[in-house]
Amino acid sequence: MIVVGSALSIWKTLSLSMNSEAPIVVVLTGSMEPGYYRGDILLVTHWDEPLIPGDVVVYKLAGQEIPIVHRVSIVQEMRGGDAYILTKGDNNQVDDRALYQPGTMWLHKRDLMGKMRLYLPYMGMFTIWLNDYPMFKYAVLGLMTLFVLIAKDPQ
Repeated sequence: MIVVGSALSIWKTLSLSMNSEAPIVVVLTGSMEPGYYRGDILLVTHWDEPLIPGDVVVYKLAGQEIPIVHRVSIVQEMRGGDAYILTKGDNNQVDDRALYQPGTMWLHKRDLMGKMRLYLPYMGMFTIWLNDYPMFKYAVLGLMTLFVLIAKDPQ
């Protein structure tokens, strides 16, 4: 229980300090290769600063569970502080307009979860294995349950 509480505390502290609902994300596909590979962990912050083409951002669209990590290709600043933003995966042939909501041609700042600040190569592979191989996930959960059941409290 202490491990779970500690993990949640660390996550919430990172969320608050980085001003991002998801301060750590794992690259799940090869769309950003060769810059970032499947399994890379990205540290994400969300501060009000100008975006420029070339920035790597994480965005999440309404109705989609999984955030997308792609590079900003075009930014058109608007009055009032918002911007039209177009993104594209480095390894993709076309921009992301097909991924956006039907009829949507641009992202807005409200769609962004943050901007990538730091990455750790391949450190997120464990997460990918848990998602790609359900039996691996069940084995890990089983081992964790077993360790909790047989662990003795120090007296």
